[in-house]
Amino acid sequence: MMNFFKTFSKDEDGAVTVDWVVLTAAVVGLGIAAISTVRGGIDSMAGDISSSLDSGNVAAVGTLGTSGTTASQ
Repeated sequence: MMNFFKTFSKDEDGAVTVDWVVLTAAVVGLGIAAISTVRGGIDSMAGDISSSLDSGNVAAVGTLGTSGTTASQ
């Protein structure tokens, strides 16, 4: 039984798994931090794009390239 504990304490197979778990957790944490940092700007930009699209006009077919003519909505 003592021999089992000695070999178990010297075994390094689990150390690689622990390293990968820590590395993966760090990558996930950095991803969450990056998303939370840019979230406000993305929401603002999406609102600006939406209001720009809502206020836009569509050119009537056959009048592309002429000024002042838009299709009825």
